[in-house]
Amino acid sequence: MKAKHRAGVETVPNEFHLMVRQVRWEADGVVTVDLSDPNNAELPPFKPGEHIEVNLPTGIVRQYSLCGSLDDRTMYRIGVLREHRSRGGSEYIHSFLRPGQRIRVRGPINNFDFHPSSEYIFIAGGIGITPILPMIEAADATGSTWKLGYAGRSANSMAFSDHIGGYGDRVFFYPRDKLVRIPLAEWLGNPQEGVDVYACGPESLLSAVENHMSKWRPEALHLERFRALEVPPKPNYEIDVICTRSERLVTVRCDQSILAALEDAGVPVSGSCKEGLCGTCETKVVDGIPDHRDSILTGQDRSINDRMFICVSRSRGATLTLDV
Repeated sequence: MKAKHRAGVETVPNEFHLMVRQVRWEADGVVTVDLSDPNNAELPPFKPGEHIEVNLPTGIVRQYSLCGSLDDRTMYRIGVLREHRSRGGSEYIHSFLRPGQRIRVRGPINNFDFHPSSEYIFIAGGIGITPILPMIEAADATGSTWKLGYAGRSANSMAFSDHIGGYGDRVFFYPRDKLVRIPLAEWLGNPQEGVDVYACGPESLLSAVENHMSKWRPEALHLERFRALEVPPKPNYEIDVICTRSERLVTVRCDQSILAALEDAGVPVSGSCKEGLCGTCETKVVDGIPDHRDSILTGQDRSINDRMFICVSRSRGATLTLDV
C-alpha cells in the first residue's frame, strides 16, 4: 500500500452521514453497498485507489475501497467480502445493513496512489479487485495500454466479472478451482521500462508479485494490503514528542503508542485501525527520525522521513517533533 505525501498541505478528509441506497449480491460471499447523500447532494469526487472509512452502527470502523464509477457523483460504492474470521465489520454489513440506514463515513482517503503511465499491469486477488476497478476505468479513458490478471477462489466468487469481462482480451481470469494461476513469471519476470504494476489481494499473492519484481525499478510497484505486515518485535524506549501546533511536550511510555499517548494528553489526533494499515493517523514529521513500522510506506517513502503513522511507528532517537 502506497501513500503520497501532500507536499506540506494537510488534507482533512470529509466526514458525513450517508444513506444506504442498495445492498446487492455480486458473487459468492461478496456484496456491494451503494451510499449516497440523504438529500441527494453531490458527493466529493474520488480518485482511483481511494477508500472511505465506514463507522458502522455497532461502533466498528472499517476501511473499504471505492469501486464505483469515477464520473458518478451521486453515490459511493464499496465491495465487501464476508470473511469467515470476521471481527464484526463484514458480518454486520452482510447480515444487518439494509437500504434506508444511515452510517457515518469519512473520506475519500488516498493510500494507494494511481500515477499516469503509458502502460499498466493490474493484478487482483479476490476482493482486491475493488480498488483496481476505477484504475482500469481511468487507464482506459486515457488510452493507456493495460492488462489485468484476476485470481479468485472460484469463478462464482469473483465479483464484477461480468463488468470487467466487457473489456475483452485485456482481462484474464484465474479461478483456483480450475487449477490456474496468474503467470507472474511471464508477466513480471523481466523488468519493463515505462510499465507500472498495481496489485491488491492476499499477502501470498502480493509477496509473490514483490519477489518477481525484485529487479524492477522500485517506483514501478504499487501495492495495497488487506492486513498489516508482521514486523519483528523491537524493544520500545520512552520518548518525548514535541507537538508544534499544540505547543505541548508529551512523554510516550514504553507500553504506549505515540497515538495513544497523544490521545491521553488531549492532543487532537486521528486513528482508526491501530495497525499501521489504514493511514488515518498519518502525521507530518518536523524533526527527528521515525522508526517506521507501518505497512503503507515504500522504502523510498521511508527514506524521506517526512511523515509517519503514529499508531505503530516510533522514534529512533529520544525526541521526535511532530506537526500536531
